[in-house]
Amino acid sequence: MSEQLLDIVLRSIWISGTALLLSVLWSLPIALTLGLKKFRGRGTLISFFNAMLGIPTVALGLFLYMIFSHGGALGIFSLLYTPTAIMIGQAVLITPILVSLLTNAIESVDPEIRDLARTLGASERQASLAVLKEARKGGILAGVSAFNRAIAELGVALMLGGNILGLTRVLTTQIALGVNRGEIMLSIEATLVLLIIVFTLTIISNRFRRD
Repeated sequence: MSEQLLDIVLRSIWISGTALLLSVLWSLPIALTLGLKKFRGRGTLISFFNAMLGIPTVALGLFLYMIFSHGGALGIFSLLYTPTAIMIGQAVLITPILVSLLTNAIESVDPEIRDLARTLGASERQASLAVLKEARKGGILAGVSAFNRAIAELGVALMLGGNILGLTRVLTTQIALGVNRGEIMLSIEATLVLLIIVFTLTIISNRFRRD
């Protein structure tokens, strides 16, 4: 692996990993609310997040581009064409995946576990943590699926990052650039690395879920 490709690989993992952590910050509370509480509009919210699973990355990229651009609502922060912009874009992109899969995992936990925790004197927070512990296998699947979606997407990374060498170039944008320039071997190398990352994480997560 060349030094340039290694730099791109590490940057891709860093950006997508940070995006996953950002998304978890708001996705987990949403999933806990949807999975544990009953309220009006709950079904609509769940349907919304399920529908957003298929959102085109270019559509999301365009929407965020207008927000981050100089004349946009967040243009004052000069986020466009920075790694931060890609992180935010990927975090928003994978939110429906995390919310939907985490909600399903939480709902699959036996309700008696939460009731038992309450009976033993646990607070609402402690009871929720007990449910999360039981739903950890589904949580692993959600995290890996979200990360794989983030690191393998192109539209958000290209539109918000600009594919700047040494700053915002990631695996997917490198693959696209290599094809456009006729650098097929470099694109193939980047593709193989991307597939190895995705498949390795998937295999590891499947092993954890079986244990």
